[in-house]
Amino acid sequence: MAGYRGHLAGATAFFGVYLAGLALLFSVDQAYHRLSDVELVAYPAVLFGVCLMFGLWPDVDTNSKGQNLFYGLFFGVDVALLATGQIEEAAYLGLFCILPALGKHRGWTHTYWAMLLIPSPFLVLPSVLAPERPFAGLPFYGAAVVGYFSHLVMDGMVVRLPGRRRKSGW
Repeated sequence: MAGYRGHLAGATAFFGVYLAGLALLFSVDQAYHRLSDVELVAYPAVLFGVCLMFGLWPDVDTNSKGQNLFYGLFFGVDVALLATGQIEEAAYLGLFCILPALGKHRGWTHTYWAMLLIPSPFLVLPSVLAPERPFAGLPFYGAAVVGYFSHLVMDGMVVRLPGRRRKSGW
C-alpha cells in the first residue's frame, strides 16, 4: 500500500511512458505543427495534472490527501454552481461526491471498471459540447486512466509487487 507520495511518484513514472507514446503518435502524424508554443507546454502540463489527480482518486473513499484534494475541489465547484443558480447541477455533483463514501476502502474505487468509467466524462463531454472535435478529450481520458492504473499497480491490485500482498475481491 503506497501513501500519497508513492502514488504521485507512480503516476509520474507511468505518465512519462504515456507522454512518450503520445509524442511518438504526434510526431508520426506531425500533429504538433498545429499547436502553438504555449500549447506545446500547456497541453502536456495539463495532461500531467490530470494523471496525478487520477493517481490519487481511488483513495477518495478513505481519509487521505486525495480525499482532501477532491472534496476541496468539489466544494469550490459546488459553491460556484450554487452562486450561479445552477441548483440541479450542484445537486448532481453532491450526489456524485457521496458515492465513494458508500463503499469500503479498496472497494469499488479500486476496480478496473471504475478505472475506465470514472474518467469517461473526458470522452463524452467533448463529443456533446464540441461535436466537430469528438475525440478532443481522448488524450485527457488516457492520462486519467494511466494515473488510475498506476494507483492500482502501486496498491498491488493489478500485479504483485515484491513485498506486497495482492488484494482479492475483484
